[in-house]
Amino acid sequence: MTNVESAATAGDRYNLRSVLLADGAGAVIGSVLGSPFPPAVYVGHPGWKAAGGRTGYSMATGVVIALLCFFGMFGLLGTIFPTAAIVPILLYIGLLIGAQAFQATPRAHAAAVVAALIPNIASWATGQMDNVLAAAGTTAADVGIPALAGAGVVYDGLKTLGSGAILAGLVLGGIVAFIIDKRFWHAAVFAGAGAVLTFVGLIHAEKVQWNADGQVTLGYLFLTVVCVLFALSKPAPREPAPDEEPAEEPAGEREPAAVA
Repeated sequence: MTNVESAATAGDRYNLRSVLLADGAGAVIGSVLGSPFPPAVYVGHPGWKAAGGRTGYSMATGVVIALLCFFGMFGLLGTIFPTAAIVPILLYIGLLIGAQAFQATPRAHAAAVVAALIPNIASWATGQMDNVLAAAGTTAADVGIPALAGAGVVYDGLKTLGSGAILAGLVLGGIVAFIIDKRFWHAAVFAGAGAVLTFVGLIHAEKVQWNADGQVTLGYLFLTVVCVLFALSKPAPREPAPDEEPAEEPAGEREPAAVA
């Protein structure tokens, strides 16, 4: 869904229902054939479009990947092409996606974009620390959280912040965006959703369970109350800047409305 939205921002609008049906059907067929990897709309549409990729590129990619899978050539390719040769491609796409996140949103919402990125950065940081500790033959639990904190590594906090990073980023980004726009009822709904998701362990927790992290849940509930109090004061919503007004789409290029 996010990638379809990214493509729409780049000027290409696709039917979301068709995309999700194709993804779902591919996942079911692949699982029947024994594949543990579900297909997905590949990230980075604006980057591939800027590089000249079109429909034929996507089709050719699917055919080539299928042939490589059937003939078991991924091991050979991994030997021929080192990881360092592949990373620049991913870096290029990542840079374009990051730039689009700021360019395609109102400038006033830049702080919301940053807030949405923070859980993902925390998840990446804890992953790197876990890998380093594993290479040393130990774990964070063996070293001790107090010892890590004494060395200036806030491991426990980063682990909590980065758990369920994608959902947590959506919640935090939504809260900040609505607060900036002074739409406090909407912010309260997102904060309340964050409390529920935290309580059941979908975000800010290592596993799904009841009362997964009571302290973080209380934090979201407190934020919900604060947003409700501000909403009761009935502040005027933020007026969008002139450059935030959506541009008119050329006639004939609008996507037809989906039939319910």
